[in-house]
Amino acid sequence: MRARYNKVDIDTLKENKRFLNSKEALQEVLKKKINNNTKLYIEIGMGKGDFLFNKAKNDKDNIYIGIELCLPVLALAIKKISRYEENENIYLDNLYVMSFDALEICDYLGNFKVDTIYLNFSDPWPKKRHEKRRLTNEKFLEKYKQVMKDNAKIEFKTDNRELFEYSLVSIQNFGFKFLEVYLDLHKADVENVVTEYEEKFSKYGPIYKLVVTK
Repeated sequence: MRARYNKVDIDTLKENKRFLNSKEALQEVLKKKINNNTKLYIEIGMGKGDFLFNKAKNDKDNIYIGIELCLPVLALAIKKISRYEENENIYLDNLYVMSFDALEICDYLGNFKVDTIYLNFSDPWPKKRHEKRRLTNEKFLEKYKQVMKDNAKIEFKTDNRELFEYSLVSIQNFGFKFLEVYLDLHKADVENVVTEYEEKFSKYGPIYKLVVTK
């Protein structure tokens, strides 16, 4: 997802109290918020935030962290989330956002472990030379494994057939176990929180989904 750089929006993002600008800031929040009953959910590549907002709104006892490497996109997400909150007269104190490379997730989380990692409509990086940038490449899977609880899951959705097939092979070769596989998610009778991208583009073809565990 691309967005134009807007200094005012970026400055607004950095001043927003749900934007965590360092691993120290993240770990401080988790120390305060996480207890034995609290679950931690992370979306990598959160885009404009619709999915994460709806998950956090309907599950206020648990913590949701959105990671988006592109600051202009993250700035748009913050604006959108703030607008949703204003319209619904709520404030979600269980929702935070960050910007860092997902390969650094172990360093950022420290000793904290994740219950579910969401990968929604990640960039497919179709060229072979960019394979290592795909979020289901083995080098990313290794990082996810290190931060996942024993019974944790990864939920992956895409409308890109090639990325789906690549991910099936990559995940299987890595040794994760498949819990659920959907070749046309919208025809399955299962709960599904729809992303903005998904709502816009699902009419053009099937949505694929994988749920896997260690």
